[in-house]
Amino acid sequence: MAFGQPSGPPATARQVRELLELLNDAGHTDFRDARGPMGFTQRQAAGRFTRDEADSFIERLQDRGDGSDEVVAEPVPRLSAAERSLRRLPTRQLAAELQRRGWAVMEP
Repeated sequence: MAFGQPSGPPATARQVRELLELLNDAGHTDFRDARGPMGFTQRQAAGRFTRDEADSFIERLQDRGDGSDEVVAEPVPRLSAAERSLRRLPTRQLAAELQRRGWAVMEP
């Protein structure tokens, strides 16, 4: 078997569709978005699963919806470059810039 190749028959279209619907219900936009929280491989993030893998992930997501104690991480919001740069600014500098723009700023 070549590196990164699936070790079984491919998932059916129904399985992939059901898995995507469950991921959407969990707050993910697609397989790539769910890669980290769900632990998908690169192949799985591209939407390619074996039947056993798809069944396993479907069962995991359905159990989570039934009030299971298993924790699946919530998706991390993606920040734009501007948002990342704002988070690096010192609080005083950010407050000063907001005041310069006419905002009223006070400490929490």
